[in-house]
Amino acid sequence: MNSTRRQFMTAATAAAITATALPTWAQPGASGRGVTVAQIADVSAGQIDVSKDFLAGSRTAWQEINAKGGLRGKSVQHQILEVDGSAVSLRGAIDSIKNQTQAVALFGTVGAAAASQVSELLRRDAPDLAQIAPWLHKPDTTRGDNSFAIFASRQAQIDHAVKSLSVMGVTSLGAVYASPAEFASYRDDMESTALALKLQLKHYGPVGDLQQLGKTLSPDSPRILIFLGGTPELYQFSQGVGKQASQRYIVAMSDVNLQTLAQLGSNRQAAVIATQVVPLVNSNLPIVRSYREAMGRYLDEPPTPQSLAGYLAARYTFEVLQGLDGAPTRSTVLAALQKRSSLELGGFRIDLDGRRRSGSFVTQSMISTDGRLVG
Repeated sequence: MNSTRRQFMTAATAAAITATALPTWAQPGASGRGVTVAQIADVSAGQIDVSKDFLAGSRTAWQEINAKGGLRGKSVQHQILEVDGSAVSLRGAIDSIKNQTQAVALFGTVGAAAASQVSELLRRDAPDLAQIAPWLHKPDTTRGDNSFAIFASRQAQIDHAVKSLSVMGVTSLGAVYASPAEFASYRDDMESTALALKLQLKHYGPVGDLQQLGKTLSPDSPRILIFLGGTPELYQFSQGVGKQASQRYIVAMSDVNLQTLAQLGSNRQAAVIATQVVPLVNSNLPIVRSYREAMGRYLDEPPTPQSLAGYLAARYTFEVLQGLDGAPTRSTVLAALQKRSSLELGGFRIDLDGRRRSGSFVTQSMISTDGRLVG
């Protein structure tokens, strides 16, 4: 993506978040009653497209919850802390939450890199504060962790994507890494998945110029490419691939916003498929119908997988708070989560092994070569 377009996207989406991030009902102390749940969102250039939609879904859920009476008749205050993804900004956000005794939990941290860093910070610096339903793609770690994921891990997404392709007779696979961070995090996962499915695997990247990398693919390069990176990086890579005659299938993970990618423009040589850790947005599941109705009522925005994930994160957090015997505190919320069991949230099942996620719910959507969004 050229710098002008990226700057425009960043400025426009950041302005949208700033304008609506803290509506009156969500301001700390707005009602003087109830409890506060805090949410950290990375609004840096590489994450803005995912965070914007995720926040939209979360805001919608809390507005819907409060309109229906909140938590035992009291509004739940939803506080959003925007960060730029840096270690300094994340630590500042955590320090801010630590000093707010009315904040009983942190929920729905987004994007994936921020959620992972926040998990480490909370484990060390705020072990009494639970992080509920973060956009966390890394596998669960030690049992001393106070982060409680509900969405499928990146490994589960990779397994789903590769297995869905293997039934089509695919014998070779390419893995494209947008940056050294993705290469370090997911190379071993890709190797183990390909080995288990008896597929030949070729690694691409990381390099500075993803568009040029796309152009270097040859006729004997794998036609199926697993892309590990965000929306801006995928756009760059796909434009390079689009210069070739051979059609390619690029499979991205849930951090790619297909709606944003479709608006930027697709090419006729590469169909883009993205895994999703939530049901399809046109699903008839009760929770998805509620989500679509609430999005139309409160924000008048089209549904996306990322905003559905934000909505589910908030609704799950509410279920945890509602299930407590007494008034929510940090200690009672954490204790409840440490004993949590599997839950069905309006047809979306959250499977757990003890307090850890064991479910691997993954679906897929696609931008076809003619630019249509399917699924």
